[in-house]
Amino acid sequence: MDIIKINASLANAARYDILRWLKDPEKNFPPHKEVSGFGDGVCVSFIKDKSGLSQSTISHYLNMMENAQLVIATRIGKWTYYKRNEAMLAAYFKALQKDI
Repeated sequence: MDIIKINASLANAARYDILRWLKDPEKNFPPHKEVSGFGDGVCVSFIKDKSGLSQSTISHYLNMMENAQLVIATRIGKWTYYKRNEAMLAAYFKALQKDI
């Protein structure tokens, strides 16, 4: 786990918001048409629409968050879905409690 990389990912309001939204996708995003439920995560286009940011910015942010292991990407057909990596978040919070 790279705590500095995770902190850098969370040091942006939009990326922080994305992680918060993904905590409760049913509340924060409309239902998918291509897949049932949110078991595989939320489609990038929904995240883009909710954030109001450009596709390239959202892709960059999600890539950064994936590299920090905060989110897990799942490709289904031509779409990519993102969900929180709850195991990594729990380990991160535990490390922060221990170290700081």
